[in-house]
Amino acid sequence: MNNAMIRRYLLLVATGLLTVALAGCDKLPGVSAPKAEFKAVDITGTEMGKGLVLSDVDGKSRTMADFKGKVTVVFFGFTQCPDVCPTTLAEFVAIKKALGADGARLQPVFISVDPERDTAEILKAYMAAFDPGFVALRGTLDQTAAAAKSFKAFYQKVPGKTPGSYTMDHTAGSYVFDADGRARLFVRYGQPVEDWVSDLKQLMS
Repeated sequence: MNNAMIRRYLLLVATGLLTVALAGCDKLPGVSAPKAEFKAVDITGTEMGKGLVLSDVDGKSRTMADFKGKVTVVFFGFTQCPDVCPTTLAEFVAIKKALGADGARLQPVFISVDPERDTAEILKAYMAAFDPGFVALRGTLDQTAAAAKSFKAFYQKVPGKTPGSYTMDHTAGSYVFDADGRARLFVRYGQPVEDWVSDLKQLMS
């Protein structure tokens, strides 16, 4: 075998090894997987949600650790919201359906920013109207403020004509956590379902 043939052989072998390495790079020690390209805003590495301590509709105290094992989507809203909240929850239903069998690995979590009106009973009925598997959380005014702060989420009461007719301004986006409980994405309101599905499938793979 002459030198030219040896060089050609080594090149072919090296190319083949490179292809294998790239195909399984996440399995090789010391080699990081290629950075995922998401449609949503990548918030990997942040401490979002670390301060969450709220009760579910059955009165059980919950933290983000309770949702490990599933890809969790957290949304802040209120049941008397006229548009953004019901639209977002309806999108979660569509996203879960579009994921097919992987839909069972998705856990939407709705956090009320209006605990004065959103009782556990009201929240339970509200979730059931979309999907009984969706989780709703609420707390005292102070607990709600602490939860929102841990997500850097905004909300405030907007007075109405009467004391009970107020509305709430709030962050309209959603926060996505992977199955290990790590904050990964911030999804702006109105992102297409197909973009959601693309991002979620990456997190589930």
